[in-house]
Amino acid sequence: MGGRGDNPRMKTIRLRPGKERSLLRRHPWVFQGSIAKGGGDVGETVRVESDEGRFLAWAAFSPQSQIRARAWSFDEAERIDADFFARRIQRALDLRRRLAPDSDGIRLVHGEADGLPGLIVDRYAGTLSVQFLAAGTERWKDVIADALLAATGLQRLYERSDSGVRGLEGLAPRSGWLRGSGETELTIREHGWQLTLDVAEGHKTGYYLDQRDNRALFADVVRQLGCKRVLNCYSYTGGFSVAALAGGASEVWSVDSSAPALARAQRHVELNAASLAFDPSAHRAVDADVNATLRNLLKEGRSFDAIVLDPPKFAPSAAHADRASRAYKDINRLAFKLLAPGGALLTFSCSGGIGAELFHKIVAGAGMDAEVDGYLLKRLEAAPDHPTTVSFPEGEYLKGLYILKTA
Repeated sequence: MGGRGDNPRMKTIRLRPGKERSLLRRHPWVFQGSIAKGGGDVGETVRVESDEGRFLAWAAFSPQSQIRARAWSFDEAERIDADFFARRIQRALDLRRRLAPDSDGIRLVHGEADGLPGLIVDRYAGTLSVQFLAAGTERWKDVIADALLAATGLQRLYERSDSGVRGLEGLAPRSGWLRGSGETELTIREHGWQLTLDVAEGHKTGYYLDQRDNRALFADVVRQLGCKRVLNCYSYTGGFSVAALAGGASEVWSVDSSAPALARAQRHVELNAASLAFDPSAHRAVDADVNATLRNLLKEGRSFDAIVLDPPKFAPSAAHADRASRAYKDINRLAFKLLAPGGALLTFSCSGGIGAELFHKIVAGAGMDAEVDGYLLKRLEAAPDHPTTVSFPEGEYLKGLYILKTA
């Protein structure tokens, strides 16, 4: 495992002619087809050179992945050792302290954006939930875990390395306490609300912190527009539903195909009802397929003043874009039809294979098919603690639109 720094006799990979351009732009990925020769062990740090022998980067090698190497550093003088990870983690934490989100649930490390490809770290109150998603972070797991606890002053770190992307790296899924122990059920504070999660069972590391600011926006939208009937589709554990009730909605539907998620959504409603002064009976949990529910609601002649569409990843890669586009278009078309004149639609895509421009075109096509128009009031993205860097635009995975349907 990790703990060893690099050395002068480190293994080298040599790129094919012209394949150095992305690394010169500080893009951190080296694909299999770009490599002319060389390699290393799983997660081993290798020296990446151009076809002329020029130093380009220090990178973690992954023999089974199409992304054959992920760059740690573009500085030839930098050593990839325990101090390197301590510095990178501290830099990431310093940024989050400056951002100061209104929550004790925060993303501390966001992979490539923080110079630590394959590492995701979320803090939920006094517990860290971590994903080691690539061969390099797996190799340095113990060093990284110790550095995280030292930098945060915490004692509990739960590993959620159970994402399917580990399989692409030739890594088996792993989940459980890596440091510390205890209950995995946690409560966090967000915008004055209380939300619960389970780091052992929740999606991703336990919760969707990337939608934190969009939940706050939705509460403001419901309040400012006087929205009374709200439909939250793919509601998961009801964060947007709590936001709608906090904004003054009198009828909120949470629709999801997961009964445990809906049960937690109802708990969230009851947990916040007194402090936010709303009636918990205003919430209705619907365990059903979203697409079928939208069609049934349309047949029943119902309408809503505000709708949230936050579906799961329809297109994990660009190869799935066509099929995903049809799915996104269909649910947005139905939502447009269900939306009352002057109503608000917050619609999202977390698919890496669907870019922001394409998503806008899909939603525009849905509006045309529904024979409605709307004002695009705001483009939405992940909260700032999930940053995208200039050199790694692929990090912009969450796209959203806030649309006001014309009367």
